[in-house]
Order: sequence, then C-alpha cells, then structure tokens
Amino acid sequence: MKLIYHAWMVPLFPLISSILIGLGLFFFPKATKNLRRIYAIISISLLGTAMFIPPHLSWQQINGNPIYRYLWSWIHNKNVTLEVGYLIDPLTPIMSVPITTIGVMVTIHSDSYMPHDQGYLRFFAYPSLSNAPMPGLVLSPNLIQIHIFRELVGMCSYSLIGFRFTRPNAANARQKASITNRVGDSGSSLGISGSYRITGSFEFEDLSELFNKLLANHEVSLFFATFCALSPFPGSVAKSAQSPLHVWLPDAMEGPTPISAPIHAATMVAAGIFLVARMFPLFKALPLMMSLISRIGGITALLGATIALAQKDLKRVLAYSTMSQLGYIMLAPGIGSYRAALFHLITHAYSKALSFPGSGSVIHSMEPIVGYCPDKSQNMAFMGGLRKYMPITGTTFLLGTLSPCGIPPFACFRSKDEILADSRLYFPILGWMAWFIAGLTGFYMFRMYFPTPEGDFRANPSNKHSISPSVSIWEENQTIKSGKGMDFALSFVKNKKGSKELELFNPLENIEESGEKEMENPVSTHYSQKEYPLYPKESNNIMLFPLLVPTIPTLFIGFIGVPFYKEKMGFDLLSYWLDPSLSYSHKMDSEEFWINATTSVGTAFLGIFIALILYGPLFLSRNLQEETDPQSEGILGYFPSSLYNWSYSRGYIDGYYNTVFVRGTRTLAEIISFPDQRILDGIVNGVGISSFFGGEVLRYGEGGRISYYLFGLISGMFILLII
Repeated sequence: MKLIYHAWMVPLFPLISSILIGLGLFFFPKATKNLRRIYAIISISLLGTAMFIPPHLSWQQINGNPIYRYLWSWIHNKNVTLEVGYLIDPLTPIMSVPITTIGVMVTIHSDSYMPHDQGYLRFFAYPSLSNAPMPGLVLSPNLIQIHIFRELVGMCSYSLIGFRFTRPNAANARQKASITNRVGDSGSSLGISGSYRITGSFEFEDLSELFNKLLANHEVSLFFATFCALSPFPGSVAKSAQSPLHVWLPDAMEGPTPISAPIHAATMVAAGIFLVARMFPLFKALPLMMSLISRIGGITALLGATIALAQKDLKRVLAYSTMSQLGYIMLAPGIGSYRAALFHLITHAYSKALSFPGSGSVIHSMEPIVGYCPDKSQNMAFMGGLRKYMPITGTTFLLGTLSPCGIPPFACFRSKDEILADSRLYFPILGWMAWFIAGLTGFYMFRMYFPTPEGDFRANPSNKHSISPSVSIWEENQTIKSGKGMDFALSFVKNKKGSKELELFNPLENIEESGEKEMENPVSTHYSQKEYPLYPKESNNIMLFPLLVPTIPTLFIGFIGVPFYKEKMGFDLLSYWLDPSLSYSHKMDSEEFWINATTSVGTAFLGIFIALILYGPLFLSRNLQEETDPQSEGILGYFPSSLYNWSYSRGYIDGYYNTVFVRGTRTLAEIISFPDQRILDGIVNGVGISSFFGGEVLRYGEGGRISYYLFGLISGMFILLII
C-alpha cells in the first residue's frame, strides 16, 4: 500500500483520540476518570500510528517520487471555485516528521507529568486535538485551507495556554495570545482575496507561477502585488512570535510545561514559518517583501537574545531562546536562504523538544521541595547541583543547551552556520548582527545551565550555600506566600517596621499549619511529613523516555546538511531531499565551509566562556553569597544597571503596549462616548424635556370657558390675516 494516497490519516488519528476522550468525559465522566490510564494508552497509540506515515512519505520523496496532489471540489459557482485536499511535495514530510514525533514524545511525557492534576484527561484531549490541525496545515494545498487550519491551531494553543484557567495569569495569557494573533490575522482574508483577484486561484503552485508571469509582463502593479503578498504576512509574524507581535510567547509559559515543547517547536510557531516557506516562490519576486522579512527576522533574533540575558524563570529563558532562533529562521528566507531556514527549523524543533521536557523534569522534581508555585519551582535561584541528583536529566539538559549554541556535532551547528554565512554575504551589517546574536546565545544558554544542574543545591536551608538575604540578582523585592501542604524553602515577609526580611522555612516543620488553604492549581499533596524531600530526585522512566529519544536527532540530525564533495561540487542530503536539482546547483568551497564553522563555533564559545566566568560552578559555590544586582554607581554603573533592568523588564514592551493600546483604547472610547452621551443623547433628552415643559405651560392656559377659546381663535385668525 502506498501511504502517499492515505496521507489524510496523519491528522485523522489524533482527532479520533481527542474525540474519544471528549465523548468519554461528556457522557461517562466517572468511568472515564477511573480508566484514564487506558485513555492515555489509546491516545499515545493513535498518535504513534500517525507518526509512522510521514517518514514513509519522506523516503518516497528522497527516492524521487513526483509531487502528488489530491483535490476534490468543495465550493463551485460561476465566479469562485474552491477545492480542498492535500499536497505531498518535499516540504510536506520535512515539516510532518518533527510535528508527529515531537507530539508523541510530549504525550508520553505528559502521562507522567500530569497524573496528580485534576484536569489530567482534559489535558490529554487538548494535545491530541492540537496534533490534528498542524499536519492538516502542512498538507494544505491552498491559501483558504491553510488559513482554516492556522485558526484551528490558534484555538488549540488558546486551550493549552489557559489549561489552568482558574489562575488569573493563565487566563490572561491565553487571551493575550489570542488577541495578538487576531491582530496578525486581521489582514489574512484581505490578502487572500487580493491574491485571488490577481491570479484567479488559491493554489500555491498557481499563485507563484501566475504572479511571476504577471509581474514579468507588467500586467499587474508591483505595489498592488506587494500589498497582496504583505497582507497575510502579519499572521505569520504573530504565529511565529516575531517582533513586534512576540509578546504572547513568554506568557504562554503559564500553560503546563509539557505543552511548551509542541507550542515552541512544532505547532504554533512553526505555523507562521511554514506559510513563509510555502509562499517563498512568490515572495522572492518582490524585493520589498524580502527586505521586510529579513529585517523583522534580524530584529526579532536580537530582541529575544537580549531579553533572555536577565530572566530568572527557567521556562522564560527557553521561551526567549525560541524567539531568538525563530528570528534566525525568519531572517534566512528574507536573504534568499530558503534551504537554511528549513534546515534550522528542523534542528531547532528537536533541540527544543529536548530542552522543554528537560525543564519539565527539573520543575517536576523541584515542586515537592519549594512548593507548587511557578515563582519558585521555575526560578533558577532555587536550583543548582541538579545533575548530582538527576544525572540523566542533567546530561540531556546539557545537550539541549549546547545545540542552540551551534556547537558541533549537535543539531543546530550547521544550520546556524549557513544562516550566519549567508547573512554576511547578503548585507554585512545584518551579518555582523547575526554573529553577535550567536555569541549572546552561548552566553544566555549557559547562564541558564550553570546555575541549574551545576553548583550546589540552594533550596535546602541546611545547605551552607542556600539562598540568603544577600542573594539579590534573582530574588529581590518579591513577596512569596506559603501554601498548605507545600511550604516553601524561603519567603519574604514584612517585619513590624514594614521593611522586608527573608524568612527561612523548614519543609519538615508546620506542614499542616502554614498559609493559605486553597491552591491555584489543586494538586494532590501526596507528601507526608516524614516523606517531604529535601533534595530533588530523578524522574521516573516514563518521563525520562521522551528525554532520551530526542537526544538521537539532537546529536545527529545536523549532519543531513553537511556538504560532501563529489567532483568538486557540493552535495548534501537536505538539498537532495528538497529538490534534486539543488544538490549540484552550486560549488561549495571546503575551505570556506571550515572557516565559517570555526568562526561560528568560536563566537559561541566566547559567550560560553563569559557565562562560565560570571555564573560558573566555582562562582556559584564560592561567591553566591556576594552576588548582587548591577548598581548604578556613577556613569560606569549606570549603563549595566539600565541594561539589566531593560532586559529583566522585557524591554518595557508590554508596558508600552498596555499604555498605548489598552489605556489608549479606553481613553479613546471615553472621548468618543462624550459627544454620544452629551450631544446626541442631550438632543433626544432635550426634545422630551421641552415637550414636558411645553405641556405643563399650556395646561395652565386652559380655563374651561368657551368664550375664552372663541376669543383666542378669532384673535389668532385676525393676526394671520394681517400677516
């Protein structure tokens, strides 16, 4: 059986899984909750079945099978013909393989991460549902279909981010993600309509061919063509967290940690990049569009890297790392490096599929110690020395840290080298900025790594290197509450004078007497007083399995883009996979390859070395008590302090948006409401009031005598006659 004819089953299997769980929860809630492990096995099995189809499609494309398109009529009338179906070309399996494999690994990881959550089965229904529209988006042959699936991806991300909807932060985060993406998608329908007006087709192949033909023959205005191509682009900017519509991505960390991997690696952010990849044959004929794409990608990469420098939350550092790498991926097609963009998208997806479950394993081990509170369980100030207690998680976390830095032989080393080299050739300033970002990547990734698996464990009050009041760069000016059954290692409390002090809590004392009675996320407090741990422990085998499997592609997938040389011509598997005509299309100098690789790796190592000096194990073990935030002492201290505050405050962008858009909209609404309430309503109310007073006045002129009425009638007629 040729699976190319059954590619539609890839989105169907996860959809069936989600429907089964949803129907079970709706009609048989008690029985479904009692059989939740069976439902989890069914979900994983269906997703695993769908996972085996894309590799087969990839093998067929590598072997030279032609592009396959299956369409059937959906809407047909005299003016518009719309067909739906699926398209199998080299781009389809490239995207489908990481989507399905990462989806299965995340589902397995979730089975061990979420068993004590009350919404366990509801959570399983959401990832299964989100794994359906993303393959459907990748298989889409036209703009209408891809727009529908993109909106479904956004709906699933909305549900996943706000999974713990009782938390105000989670509810606000999903609204923020939804509104930001609606802003980006506002021009999509306009762009789709304009493209159809020009070409008379929604199909991708027809669009690019007809656009190029019309532009070559000057049958369409370049301005109008650029406008139609530009209109759908803000949707890609929002979905892929490009500046200035990136603000939803860090707040998406409010969702459970297992959903961070698919959102950041294989679903939401990939949806925007995929549309750019699909429409690249059209974009490359429009110089203004290409320039805009490259500039937005470069700004996003730089902004994400600089904001990540001062973040305290483990997941937020990974979120801004994703944003920076997505900037690289968006920059590449803007400079004409289509192949490098797809290459880095694949390698980055597997790197984040390793990093986010690794962070989930770390957070899962920290929660019983410091409490089920993201401010503590995800704060790197409370970690340290985790590799001693969690050797497998610590090792895989190191691999996931090395890969985005571009260190050979890990996944991202070759793809990042290509983007850096191509950007330098395209525009030197853009190239130097990309190299600078590569150094920042090495710094902030190892600023995250050294305080987490290395050094000494700092959340244990019995440890001489544990948190103390002098530790301020990660734990200053925060008021933290303790909750029932989950005492924290420390918290700030106000003394009688009103100043803040640091109070240490022993997790073994007063477990039943502390703090608040309700938790934001009710989780089974299954740790008794005697069992309450003082140190983290390694996760179970089910949670470790999704950490070990992605290490294989993280270690080796970068080699699919390494050039081999045959008759002095460059050859690599990725180019042959994308298009056999690309594999021998240009000469590749081996000397230039090694120079670029050496320079890129050297830049990353420079950033790592600086992080080692500032945050390395020796610093953490000896000088943690002396660490302080940058102080503004004189002109030399002002700039580091300002830069730190700017980075920690996320560039003040959220504050600007709140001032301009939220408060500005409310102020504008109040201004607009003034003439409505005071003028328009005043006229209506004035007419009513004047009628009332007029009636009152006339009422007193009525005496009830006919002689008076006749006198008035005659007098009035006499006056009218005179006039």
